[in-house]
Amino acid sequence: MKLKRASLALAVPVTALLAAATPAVSASAAPVHPVTVPCHTWVSNSKPKDYSTVDVWVATASHASVTTVAHYRTKNTWHSARANNKGDAEIAYRISDATPGYKVKVSVSVASGHHTGSCSTSFTPKRR
Repeated sequence: MKLKRASLALAVPVTALLAAATPAVSASAAPVHPVTVPCHTWVSNSKPKDYSTVDVWVATASHASVTTVAHYRTKNTWHSARANNKGDAEIAYRISDATPGYKVKVSVSVASGHHTGSCSTSFTPKRR
């Protein structure tokens, strides 16, 4: 019995010392939000004819890397570019015999340093 009392008596001061040594965190500290890279995109023609070209335009941060993925009915097609000093990038997609009437979603990812962003657009191919 004496051993247990002695252990408890020693535990209280050690716990108090640890609590005193731990810095307090302010409840009013602002939460940290991750920085995202701006991303805005659109296509040059939302209803392109077969065997034409659609330009995917991206507005983002200066010199950001840009990756696009066009999600066709039967496959995905990737393209990459780097934005110019104004943050503009243009990526051309050749529409060759894509499924008419199938909405092709284009996913866009942008990155600058350790920060990223994303956006999307789409187009729907039609017959010539």
